[in-house]
Amino acid sequence: MAHLVETMAFVGATPWHGLGNQLTTRQPLEVWAKQAGMDWDIRETPVRYVTESAGTLGAIMSFPDNKVLFRSDTNAPLSVVSQRYRVVQPREILEFYRDLTEVSGFELETAGVLKGGRKIWALAKTGQSSALKGNDVSNAYVLLATACDGTLATTAQFTSIRVVCNNTLAVALDNSRGVVKVPHNTSFDAQAVKKQLGISVSSWDDFMYRMKALSERKMKHSEVQNYFLRVFTDHNNKAAGATNESALTKTLSLFEGRGKGSDLASSKGTAFGLLNAVTEFVDHERRARSTDHRLDSAWFGQGASLKQKALDQALLMVA
Repeated sequence: MAHLVETMAFVGATPWHGLGNQLTTRQPLEVWAKQAGMDWDIRETPVRYVTESAGTLGAIMSFPDNKVLFRSDTNAPLSVVSQRYRVVQPREILEFYRDLTEVSGFELETAGVLKGGRKIWALAKTGQSSALKGNDVSNAYVLLATACDGTLATTAQFTSIRVVCNNTLAVALDNSRGVVKVPHNTSFDAQAVKKQLGISVSSWDDFMYRMKALSERKMKHSEVQNYFLRVFTDHNNKAAGATNESALTKTLSLFEGRGKGSDLASSKGTAFGLLNAVTEFVDHERRARSTDHRLDSAWFGQGASLKQKALDQALLMVA
């Protein structure tokens, strides 16, 4: 089966998804572009079609309302979009981090492309870190991603990675702070995005304040069951069996001791432990066709939505 990952690069320890070419630290962006498979451009051309009558080829015609996006290195097609679509190049994703890595102490940790180039991202450690009781450490990252197949706006997102288990969680809280989305019918302005995102300690501090509250919220047995029922029940599905029983059972076992870090004081028997059980399930345990399909889901798809639902439900218990 073909992988979603075209190419990828990383520094330091092997990332949680276990994919990529390892680099030494502090490599220039040009090296990152090559090793992450991002050293190509997205080109565009008008949509054309060939008329045909009774098996005989006719004229080559144009459809002016749309254009085809394709790769400069392989000429492989990426998508068909409207003329209003504004391309964000792979190099622009990396260039977003140039001043952050050269001046602000950020460090690129992983970058790559998915789906043959239709989705592109880079992830950098901000240098911010916090620990809950039991020395349960989480590090702050900024993820920048875009897609040219209509599945994702260009998105800058604060992300938390829990060290003990490599669980990932988006940091967006009230009023979508911690995330900026730029639709593809507008131009991507990196500096404006960084200003709007607020590359500062405020979003991270607010997020960790909430995580500390979760780590201090002890759970009753009935509350644990009800939490997982709320997370794994699809209320849009009126049919019997709308609750994902296998996911609920698996996640409950992670919470009750099988999860990495589930025995730490911050997680054992707490609302923070409930949230970590779901994030570990999504990132590491949930059934997926391959590791790279799991990565795509955990960051951008159904897995990301499930983790957000788990966070929302957990925060209700400390509101």
